Amino acid sequence: MLASIPMIPLANLALAFVPVVVVLIILFRWGDDVVTPVYGIVRMIGQLLVVGYVLAFLIEKNEVALVLAALGVMLSAASWIALRPLKADRGRLLLKAFASIAVAGVTTLAIVTQGVLMLEPWFLPSKMIPLAGMIFASAMNAVSLVAERYYAETRNGIGYIEARRIALHASLIPNTNTLFAVGIVSIPGMMTGQILAGANPNDAVRYQIMVMAMVFGTAGIAAACFLQMLKGMQMHNDEPAAAADQTAAK
Repeated sequence: MLASIPMIPLANLALAFVPVVVVLIILFRWGDDVVTPVYGIVRMIGQLLVVGYVLAFLIEKNEVALVLAALGVMLSAASWIALRPLKADRGRLLLKAFASIAVAGVTTLAIVTQGVLMLEPWFLPSKMIPLAGMIFASAMNAVSLVAERYYAETRNGIGYIEARRIALHASLIPNTNTLFAVGIVSIPGMMTGQILAGANPNDAVRYQIMVMAMVFGTAGIAAACFLQMLKGMQMHNDEPAAAADQTAAK
């Protein structure tokens, strides 16, 4: 049986924010935006506090309808957040982002939960929700990176085929770097959590391999799906830039 993880006192937990404060001070002194990261930190704390209670509720109820509703909320939120780099086009791209994340995320989630782990019941909240969070987050980040890079390339006059290749490559850089670094530079979250809880490191390794595969695969599929849906689509963000270029030319 796994040992329980000791509770971290709030005073001790506050020490974890010392490096965060250092970064905020650097941003402020260098004249960069401080409001956005502060808002992100406060939002992160609030969201995690809420999700703790929500997850406890879902595990206690153990009802398929509640789990599916939670997955729907997670998918919708991931789709909206993914398009932060292209706020002017959020309305037009939202369904494309949702479809891309859903195709990649739901497929991978089904393979992992039903094929690899063989959950019983199939919607087991204690495993389904955390795994869905990792999978949807990977797809969200990939769509966000690929959207921003694709737009930047096409705005510079690069054609669709080449812009698609560059954007897909760029979107996979974080995940590719992680593949190279895992086990040498870093011991990832799931493996660390299991070891801290008392699991055998060799058993934890298998779970981490599963996570690395699902995260990389989800990211690549989601990014590719999104890029395919962008074919022939002109971004609204190009219009202000074109108008500015014409004004400058005059």
